[in-house]
Amino acid sequence: MAKKKIAMFSTGWCAEILSQFLAGMTEALSRENADIFLFLCYPIYFDTQAMKQGEMNIFNLPDLHDFDGTVIFGSGLDYKDTVDMIIARSQEAGIPVVMQGSKRDDTIFVGSDNYQATKDMCEHLTKEHGVKTISFLAGTKDSYDSELRLKALRDYLKDNGRENDLQEVFYTNWENAVVTRHVNEICTSGEKLPDAIICANDGIAMETCVTLSNNGIEVPRDVLVTGYDFLDISKVFDPSIASVDQCFDKMGAAAVKLLNDHLNGETVKDGEVIPCKFVPGESCNCYEYRDSDKERRTAGRNAYFKRSVTTYFNRKLDLIDNTVLSCMTYQDLKQKLNKLLTDNHDYEGDSFHIIMEPNFALSIYDPNIKLNTDRYSKNMEIIYSMEDGEICNDDLFLSRNLVPGYKSEGANHLYVFMPLHEADSAFGYVVFRDCLDKFENRFLHTYYNRMGLVFDKFRHALTLDLINKRLMDLMKRDALTNVNNRMAYDDKQKYLQAQINSEPDLKFAIAMFDVNNLKLINDTEGHESGDAYLIRACHLICNVFKHSPVYRMGGDEFAAVLCGEDYDNHEALRQKFDELLSPYSDTMPLPPDYVSVACGISVFNPDTDSTVTDVIRRADEAMYKDKSAKKTRSK
Repeated sequence: MAKKKIAMFSTGWCAEILSQFLAGMTEALSRENADIFLFLCYPIYFDTQAMKQGEMNIFNLPDLHDFDGTVIFGSGLDYKDTVDMIIARSQEAGIPVVMQGSKRDDTIFVGSDNYQATKDMCEHLTKEHGVKTISFLAGTKDSYDSELRLKALRDYLKDNGRENDLQEVFYTNWENAVVTRHVNEICTSGEKLPDAIICANDGIAMETCVTLSNNGIEVPRDVLVTGYDFLDISKVFDPSIASVDQCFDKMGAAAVKLLNDHLNGETVKDGEVIPCKFVPGESCNCYEYRDSDKERRTAGRNAYFKRSVTTYFNRKLDLIDNTVLSCMTYQDLKQKLNKLLTDNHDYEGDSFHIIMEPNFALSIYDPNIKLNTDRYSKNMEIIYSMEDGEICNDDLFLSRNLVPGYKSEGANHLYVFMPLHEADSAFGYVVFRDCLDKFENRFLHTYYNRMGLVFDKFRHALTLDLINKRLMDLMKRDALTNVNNRMAYDDKQKYLQAQINSEPDLKFAIAMFDVNNLKLINDTEGHESGDAYLIRACHLICNVFKHSPVYRMGGDEFAAVLCGEDYDNHEALRQKFDELLSPYSDTMPLPPDYVSVACGISVFNPDTDSTVTDVIRRADEAMYKDKSAKKTRSK
């Protein structure tokens, strides 16, 4: 029987509570055959619209017709338009949607009893600590959880005839920088601080404590602070944060049960609310409720191991950077990165994939080729793919399949999909498997973000290099004859001089050419005829000395640097060249195929020549002798 497939959508900023929710889902699914496909990104409210679109484009990747159900982790994803889009697509595909954290029409709700827990918090602050005035640092106005907590606070105060005790409600948009600025403004305003600051999550609470301390205000001595989510880091923070444990693992298990009930045709209630509890801590002046010092000592012991892991992880990222940025072609990048990850994939694991847009490489060489911004291509390119330790050597695969080599039987797995992009231009995506341990240390965020940046640097570097090469080619190309120009010749002369300085056995010769009668043709038939004459002369030089670079020095002068086969056969080539020339004539009209050119060749002699100029001088002298001889023979 094929596995069930559950599509899950969230941002990764709530990594710790998301990990708890996923752990609950994974445990509940252990009794059946099912995989979780998590589509994850890290947009922030102050990103540009293009950047947000590039991040959340990963939500467009799955075809939900291939899934049995959808789970939206609303505590991490409160972009209303995006959530509406995911719900609409799920409904079109005919699959049920479980919405965590907020209630939406046509979805099954699962959440925690934030309302009662907030009231319990308020009761504790009032009865145990005599708190009267309160400020509330909210998340966003679109966040169901944040708004529900605010409502519970207001209802508690109203029930107790204390509506005026709510001193302030400030929306932080979940941004620490916003918290810092606002708390600084409170501290410097000269106004009296509230008795307590209730924060919409532990992150805001910890940032508030730090900013207050920087202003000489200590928690809990001068003001009490509380949070939500009961994160591990908030438990060892100083002071440990009084918080609400929302039991996200139980929510995850409930989400699975609600999905299964719906799929099995059972009557599904509107949703399920998981009881949660307020846990006092040092930040509300309760030191006796938990042994925070023991948790800090444990965290301290683990710090050494985390430092070692971080050090080796950063070395791996540096190695990826150096590998990618050392590549001069896209094919080189594919080969080197594939070899690097095949040889060393300790961090990535035995199931890891890098999938690229098929036009990524083409966009490097042609700026008119645009990358997708609101979808992924039907056929994607595989940069690297390993599933269950087996390398996939295919070049292309259908993006609808999501994971190369995916097996619809066997052990349950969690697949995590994250976008590679620059602004709203999609480069591709990466896939990790069974990586719950990599959420909390931000390994996944750091990895895919760094990978996106290095691909962007590579793309821009190659594009600029290509533009520079094209510009240099134009700068060093003669517009009339399309051979190299005087600038290119000067560079070649410098290169030859460097070789003379370092290679005593160097072999080359210089051929100098002067086209006869150009002035006569220009004066009598016009410059267009003169240009056509120069092109005929140039073609003859190139056809005879076909293995050597040819340069137009200006006007009617050309040069060639003979090496290799042309050097070895320079005497025979010189004779062939003379045989193909027209007899010298200065009488008009000249035949239509007339070409008369004076030529002189000089061979580098390491015993007597110390500079390229020595060789050029002899070639010039030989050319002028040839010109004089041709004129003499014509009389």
